[in-house]
Amino acid sequence: MSDFEVLIHGPMMARVVDGLAARFTVHKLWEMSDPDGFISKNGASIQALAGGFASKVDGAFLTRLPAVKIVANFGVGYDSVDAQWAGQHGIVVTNTPDVLSDEVADTAIGLLINTVRKLPQAERYLREGKWIKGSYPLTASLSERSMGIIGLGRIGKAIAKRAEAFGIKICYHGRKQQEGVPFRYFANLVEMAKAIDILMIIVPGGPETYRMVNREVMEALGPNGVLINVARGTVVDEPVLLEMLEKNRILGAGLDVFEKEPNVPSAFLGLDNVVLLPHVASASVHTRGLMAQMVVDNIIAIAEGRPPISPVAETAWPLRKM
Repeated sequence: MSDFEVLIHGPMMARVVDGLAARFTVHKLWEMSDPDGFISKNGASIQALAGGFASKVDGAFLTRLPAVKIVANFGVGYDSVDAQWAGQHGIVVTNTPDVLSDEVADTAIGLLINTVRKLPQAERYLREGKWIKGSYPLTASLSERSMGIIGLGRIGKAIAKRAEAFGIKICYHGRKQQEGVPFRYFANLVEMAKAIDILMIIVPGGPETYRMVNREVMEALGPNGVLINVARGTVVDEPVLLEMLEKNRILGAGLDVFEKEPNVPSAFLGLDNVVLLPHVASASVHTRGLMAQMVVDNIIAIAEGRPPISPVAETAWPLRKM
């Protein structure tokens, strides 16, 4: 289908690039000397846009691609794409749910254990030859803890299942109470923070959740509280979190995401009560391969006139432009 043209926004896994190139005419925007000029000249022929979008894909950008039928996002979070605008203009937006739920949940629990038990710090203690001088200090424990999950979606439920196996009591906060969920629901985030000592963040990013974990929430979590973020860095008020860690106003934090990635505030690096990861929650060869294939399969479906595999809520199928 060489007449179906795909624009890949930025560097992607070979499985995406090769999978699309085997069927369609593919343009690699990041390799072009004049990307803006290319879009001005060729935007009208592009029918699909693919990427793990770091920059905003908004109405202004999509207007320059008047024939585009699908924006295939690599990742479950799609806050960089104006999906509402896309849906209103007949463009389907897809993401890669489900295939990464278990991987992210595993990472979240691993990050929690490492944060509470300070295992990375203990390893550094050994590597630096300090063990011979004395045992590593005692740490906090996971025993008798309670976890509040912000965002009890697919991944949130997978995290809850794993946490329950550790004997952790679960509750959750979201826009509304879910039917058939056995966990206690809190409509008020601050009230939930008061009732727990582990705050697990797995809510989508975007304007609605920007810095929703603010000073009031973190103060309610308290000095025995642990904050784990495997969602988006924008959900947490990062300067306040840094202050709370520096003053030991919370016990610790495990962070896989940051507000301005890949730039991490240098003050975090010198703290002993935080575990930092470079946004790797879904970053295994197995899971990223499944995500890549879902990007390809969504575009193939649209090109062949079939429904997409994983349209996001704002672009429910069918769309009028199709």
